[in-house]
Amino acid sequence: MSSRARHSIAAVLTLALALAGCSGGSGSPAGDETRAPAVRGEAAPTAGSPFWVDPQSDAARQVEQWQSQGRTEDAKVLKRISERPVADWPAGDDPVPDIRRAVKGAAGKRTVVLVAYNIPHRDCGLYSAGGARDGQAYLDWINSFADAIGDARALVILEPDAVSHLVDGCTPAEYQGERNQLLSEAVDRLKRQPGTKVYLDAGNPAWIKEPSKIAEPLRTAGVARADGFSLNVSNFQTDEAVKAFGTQLSGLLDGAHFTVDTSRNGEGPLSGEGDESWCNPPGRSLGTPPTAETGDALVDAFLWIKRPGDSDGPCRGGPSAGTWWPDYALGLARRAGA
Repeated sequence: MSSRARHSIAAVLTLALALAGCSGGSGSPAGDETRAPAVRGEAAPTAGSPFWVDPQSDAARQVEQWQSQGRTEDAKVLKRISERPVADWPAGDDPVPDIRRAVKGAAGKRTVVLVAYNIPHRDCGLYSAGGARDGQAYLDWINSFADAIGDARALVILEPDAVSHLVDGCTPAEYQGERNQLLSEAVDRLKRQPGTKVYLDAGNPAWIKEPSKIAEPLRTAGVARADGFSLNVSNFQTDEAVKAFGTQLSGLLDGAHFTVDTSRNGEGPLSGEGDESWCNPPGRSLGTPPTAETGDALVDAFLWIKRPGDSDGPCRGGPSAGTWWPDYALGLARRAGA
């Protein structure tokens, strides 16, 4: 799973010269932005949520394990994650089993939240490098992804990083035209499913700082035919900072709506830690719980897209990107209840 907060421009240039890829900026919160409301107390009941909660998630299995080991207090705290809906990131080789399991679990009563993350040349060769081997393989994957959703209610976050890496120059010029075409075709294919909403990822306000720089690339990638764009995926920017950025960007995109990843932004971003402040930063906490009741006409949902407790990569003692890290998860949950 990709980490969406990224290096400074200077670091990007250095990496580019070394042909080692590049990434978006993590940045520090500007001024005295209001901190996103954190989760307090026990996990909220799931009955009022429109989104599916996976009873077999890593967090849920960890709760069971700790309960069996007598770590009852830690298990209770971790329920702040396990009892809330988080996104599913279907496998890059075959997305069908993951999606079908989620759709079956939702049983037509909940919306499954999915992340399509398999674009060729993904993450510019960094911690979450990979993706489909070529354009046709990607289109085949997207077709299987969409077929597996069927008529179910689904919300799809389409290709975190992909457009932002076009804007920051990370994606080499020879791949840019293909990427735009693939994203556009992916939007159209997913929107053929009657119950599917699609949000094309647009990075975060500490990465692409000026909304005007990403508006036209989003248009080229097909955002007008999607349901909107997504912000803050796997990042830590506050709700207020993200909503302000999203509102400006929406104004450049004919009033497009957007979603916000609030999975780990309860304390905002880590400042003063250089280029990898985005990678497994200490002292963070869960943010606003997933909901479609956002209180903002432009914000369709607050979502936990980055699965709280999954590592950003092998930094600060973490495992590889996307790997469950129970100690980090426990810290996020515990600080949310402080």
